[in-house]
Amino acid sequence: MGTTVNGLDELKKLAGTDLGTSDWTEVTQERVNTFADATGDHQWIHVDVEKAKEGPFGAPIAHGYLTLSLFIPMFTELLEVEGVTTKVNYGLNKVRFPSPVKVGSRIRLIARLAEVEEVAGGVQITVDGTVEIEDAPKPACVLQSVSRFYA
Repeated sequence: MGTTVNGLDELKKLAGTDLGTSDWTEVTQERVNTFADATGDHQWIHVDVEKAKEGPFGAPIAHGYLTLSLFIPMFTELLEVEGVTTKVNYGLNKVRFPSPVKVGSRIRLIARLAEVEEVAGGVQITVDGTVEIEDAPKPACVLQSVSRFYA
């Protein structure tokens, strides 16, 4: 479905390119609970299904950082870089969570390879991403991710 490039030179040629849209990913209560266990964030709006139904969102919601972490598997559907030795998440320039993701919702990523810059031994890419919620007027997450690929 996505784009595969071989090496840094091919990656550089994609600068400014829309990478498309990932498949839908369902956010399940099990995934939310596992994330809560991994992070120690067991706030009731995430893990107490009955109490969350009476809360401000009418249902349990995913952690914002869970939604953000799902960027990686969704992004790898859109761009695979072969012929490199190392791939590193370098950071984020910005992240916003305009709308909560209710458990049971499906999300997907729309991404654009905004920039490719040379760095010592490789390249740094900047990706503009929007995580959409199916049938929702606002996105779950808007982000700008920075990664490095080394030859």
